[in-house]
Amino acid sequence: MFAAFPEIDAAFSWFFPACATIFGLMVGSFLNVVIYRVPAEKSIVTPGSHCACGQPIKWRDNIPVLSWLLLRGRARCCGRNFSFRYPFVELLTGALFLLCWLKLPAAVAVVGWVFVSCLVCATFIDLDHMIIPDVFTLGLGVLGVFLSLLVPALHGQHSEFFALASLRAGTMSLQGLLVGSGLVLWIALLAEFVFKKEAMGFGDVKFVGAIGAFLGWQGAVTSVFGGAVVGTVWFIVALIWQKIAGQSPAPAALKSETPEGEPTALGFGAQVPFGPMLAIAAAVHFLFLRGYVATWFAQFGELF
Repeated sequence: MFAAFPEIDAAFSWFFPACATIFGLMVGSFLNVVIYRVPAEKSIVTPGSHCACGQPIKWRDNIPVLSWLLLRGRARCCGRNFSFRYPFVELLTGALFLLCWLKLPAAVAVVGWVFVSCLVCATFIDLDHMIIPDVFTLGLGVLGVFLSLLVPALHGQHSEFFALASLRAGTMSLQGLLVGSGLVLWIALLAEFVFKKEAMGFGDVKFVGAIGAFLGWQGAVTSVFGGAVVGTVWFIVALIWQKIAGQSPAPAALKSETPEGEPTALGFGAQVPFGPMLAIAAAVHFLFLRGYVATWFAQFGELF
């Protein structure tokens, strides 16, 4: 069966990328459920998808992206608006699955689907609630080590002896988990000492450790400093937009609320979730920068 895959790919080069995209769209639909239910401590299995009015959503109204477009963003049963976030998460997941398939070997791409799915969930939960649940930090870290042992190519390990490659990859995964979480922990402690208040949640510490389990210590370091770059760019754009339009371009869930319900203005010391920025940097590293970063660190190491 698997022997026929190269022949299918040669004859129909669009087939597997199309399958990856469609599968990603379907997974994205499920991730919308996860993003809503996990922070609320609800089951992600039962009940099935239903409208806010309580009516079950029929399968024809639950087709990723297409149903939202056909229904013009409204529920068929009661006419309530469905947020644009739903098709956006589906499209984002589909695009990430496609990129994984196009940029990575098949086995690594499948592991990448798991990784980017968790990054998407952590991003939107952090935007909504300023938290990253343990399932996407501690759980993701354990999963990263396990998948590294199962797919050593995730860390670039290849050998005629699978056990040897697996051991090396597992060691690199553990190293990434420890270095990533340790690096952010020290940054958080230093920032707390300087600013005399908590500057970074412990969830971010665990999250970078989980990222390191998939990307190794180099990817963890890149994600931390890349996330800082992403955050700086966002903050500058947000401040400029706030001056021009009188409001922050961030989603409403990202803004802290005063007791009167007015959004707090952005400024030095404003609370902004760092998880989404870490996730963006981790995804960019995983899909585009792994080879470049490894080469740079190797050349840098030769200087000492």
